Amino acid sequence: MRETRRTISIRKLPMQLDSTHQKALYRELESCINVDRPCLVLDCSMLAQLDRRAIHLLLCCLEEAMKRNGDVRLAALKPTVRSVLGSTGLDRIFRVFDDISEAVDSFRTPQISVLTREQQEPGLDISCASQRQAQESAA
Repeated sequence: MRETRRTISIRKLPMQLDSTHQKALYRELESCINVDRPCLVLDCSMLAQLDRRAIHLLLCCLEEAMKRNGDVRLAALKPTVRSVLGSTGLDRIFRVFDDISEAVDSFRTPQISVLTREQQEPGLDISCASQRQAQESAA
């Protein structure tokens, strides 16, 4: 199996995302997103606040990246911005890292996800015993 190298783009968000900055920034980010399997790290170290314009921009970037089997990761958020991210539930949608190097490394390291019993859907039993019982009753 041949491993293909993916380009990881890093872009710094400005301190404020008013309508003028947002349009220009989105045009710049489009060049990073409009590729096969885009990997984009947004450096949020200067971002002072996360208002609805900024949230909309982040979600648009993520949506376009996911359409192309890619992802957008956030790095270096200020505590106030991280708090807003948590209160809006966006911390469940975006992967957030303390610094840029961690975010970049996360694209290079394969991620394996394992559901714990607490995380699985209610009514869904993935235990070995249940699988064995189902196999025995089918036989």
